[in-house]
Amino acid sequence: MTALAGLKVLDVATLFAGPLAATLLGDHGADVIKIEHPRGDPSRTHGASKDGVGLWWKMLGRNKRSITLVLSTPEGQEVFRELAADADVIIENFRPGTLERWGLGPDVLRERNPGLVLARVTGFGQFGPYASRPGFGTLAEAMSGFAAITGEPDGPPTLPPFGLADGVTALTTAFAIMTALRAREQTGRGQDVDMAIIEPLLTVLGPQVIAYDQLGELQPRHGNRSSNNAPRNTYECADGRWVAVSTSAQSIAERVMRLVGRPELIDEPWFAAGWSRAQHADELDEAVGAWIAARDRDEVVAAFEKAEAAVAPIYTAADVLADPQYDALGSIVTVDDDELGPVRFQNVPFRLSETPGAIRTAGPALGRHTAEVLAEHGVDADRLAALRAAGAV
Repeated sequence: MTALAGLKVLDVATLFAGPLAATLLGDHGADVIKIEHPRGDPSRTHGASKDGVGLWWKMLGRNKRSITLVLSTPEGQEVFRELAADADVIIENFRPGTLERWGLGPDVLRERNPGLVLARVTGFGQFGPYASRPGFGTLAEAMSGFAAITGEPDGPPTLPPFGLADGVTALTTAFAIMTALRAREQTGRGQDVDMAIIEPLLTVLGPQVIAYDQLGELQPRHGNRSSNNAPRNTYECADGRWVAVSTSAQSIAERVMRLVGRPELIDEPWFAAGWSRAQHADELDEAVGAWIAARDRDEVVAAFEKAEAAVAPIYTAADVLADPQYDALGSIVTVDDDELGPVRFQNVPFRLSETPGAIRTAGPALGRHTAEVLAEHGVDADRLAALRAAGAV
């Protein structure tokens, strides 16, 4: 049994935030139908590929069925309305007004399906002065304040080297969809989800806004350090490998200083709070860094674990695949793929005790399920041929 069995989702979004939200629903049993232009979702050609097959897509397209459909054609629009008539959720990321221009706006779709939940994922939301602008995660990472506080103190604002804003938005969108579905159980009506990519990352940045509002303070860039506690940094070991240390809890900070042979610092008045320890980060980093630099990484990690202090090795993807904790959790799954054979990538990101999710398939070839899905909605071979002749699929 899966938690979302029987839920039908039309994923008509592209790239990362919207499609990843659909992926998360598919992980828990939703029937996710990926609707792509015959050119394919651009994620199919993003990043590394093997034998011409995009590897990012294999992860992002997992647990989905792929069909091709051209929504700018009258024939494609009618097929989409038929698909939407018994769908629970549609996820789209067109510029505001595009679905309406195609005759596929929420009012039209809900004439046939009043309970439809329509999740609309855009850079800046459905209204406001920036609504019509093209929007990507990078812009959200800039405008949320993330880039302004990330990087070295004497360096430029720094962007993440991966789709951070898209990922946070995907998680938020999946939650928003489930909230709307729960409301539907009570009202019988669907609703629109207006998800602006600039907002979820702003939320997880914590007290940046309220600190400025109440104190007029802006957090500067600290590199790997924190303004809330110290020692907190990355440190190089004697064998050239690296570890990260965190002391968010006072008791952990005290254990670290005892471990590195500097217990006298615990008695300093400023050591009693994370924010005041952060003002002495140079002194604390020197103590911790010197101790770590004299030892190999495995020795450092073992000593921290024995002292019940918080440390983690700095991993690459190769390290993740070899780590026993990830292995015990099942965090990496192996899937047999029609195009590439066995592939490994991240598993469902949490475990449910009664209705666990699962990765059933990797991302399928473009349009692999077009005939299958359309047949389920009454499109016979003759009509499918006509749709192909009209350039609608």
